[in-house]
Amino acid sequence: MEMENAVTKQSIPLLTPYKMGRFNLSHRVVLAPLTRQRSYGNVPQPHAVLYYSQRATPGGFLITEATGVSDTAQGYQDTPGIWTKEHVEAWKPIVDAVHAKGGIIFCQIWHVGRVSNRGLSNSNLSIFSNGFQPNGQAPISCTDKPLIDEAMFTPPRRLSTEEIPTIVDHFRLAARNAMEAGFDGVEIHGANGYLIDQFMKDTVNDRTDEYGGSLQNRCKFALDIVEAVSKEIGPDRVGIRLSPFADYMESGDTNPQALAVHMAESLNKYGILYCHVVEARMKTMGEISECPPHTLMPMRKAFSGTFISAGGFNREDGNAAVAKERTDLVAYGRWFLANPDLPMRFQVDAPLNKYDRATFYTCDPVVGYTDYPFLDSTPSD
Repeated sequence: MEMENAVTKQSIPLLTPYKMGRFNLSHRVVLAPLTRQRSYGNVPQPHAVLYYSQRATPGGFLITEATGVSDTAQGYQDTPGIWTKEHVEAWKPIVDAVHAKGGIIFCQIWHVGRVSNRGLSNSNLSIFSNGFQPNGQAPISCTDKPLIDEAMFTPPRRLSTEEIPTIVDHFRLAARNAMEAGFDGVEIHGANGYLIDQFMKDTVNDRTDEYGGSLQNRCKFALDIVEAVSKEIGPDRVGIRLSPFADYMESGDTNPQALAVHMAESLNKYGILYCHVVEARMKTMGEISECPPHTLMPMRKAFSGTFISAGGFNREDGNAAVAKERTDLVAYGRWFLANPDLPMRFQVDAPLNKYDRATFYTCDPVVGYTDYPFLDSTPSD
């Protein structure tokens, strides 16, 4: 039976082993970073131990939900942080539980930039709350251009050139804290319209200093962070997530292919472990558009490390992407959320649980979080 299982796995591209730097992965199905909003007061909670360990497998790779690097980094209710000692201590049992299952886990570190507010009145939005910024200050960004919905987002304050190294240092310290918490590495969140993406995209960045204007200048902030984090914890423990083709949070670029290739080539200079890229078909949150499957190939060819693709994959096209060498690993979000045993389901081609979008961003410690059934219908231990 073991030999039969081994043969079955080898015939499924997603379930073939892969060596990612120092990490020996047993399969190529990655848990994508998914904001869950169950970290009350920005502190990871005990229920996250079960959530992550449910999705851990021997040699499986997990990326945490986006985790704030400072008290100005927050833009959503109850998202975790890693800028205090309390945060570090709260992450430790979560990391330990994944390691006990033989899994590998990276902490995704982020700053939301202008996707935040100093306090909202008359808001009934469940994913936002009043006053994410310390002392009621304005959110920070590369620009002072507000997002269109000013009822939801406070117009940002443009960072001065002299302030930017401090923000870079927040990422470095967050990476150090992640290693103290026991993580195997960190993923820098440079996608989805948040702070790093705001700097990179020419429809947002209107700076005239060394961090604005040319493509090289717009990418400088991202690369300063990559350099600082790599020096702090080692480039072989660093990944970055990018979405050059997306227009999340009004952060689009007029030449995304040039941005994609420039970033890939630039990242090679630092020798980081991987580049995790959102597929071009994911232009906006949750919507899959028609787009050639090879759009990321120039970026894939330009980058010398491990390449991870994310965005709208199912079993069939995930296998095709690996088989045709369009990517090394495939990150699954909603399907991995709803199917904590997703690699096993892919192995036996079992039906998938449907995800419940209404419970993605609730604060419940169980519902829509740890209550999705396994194939054998027994709770995870």
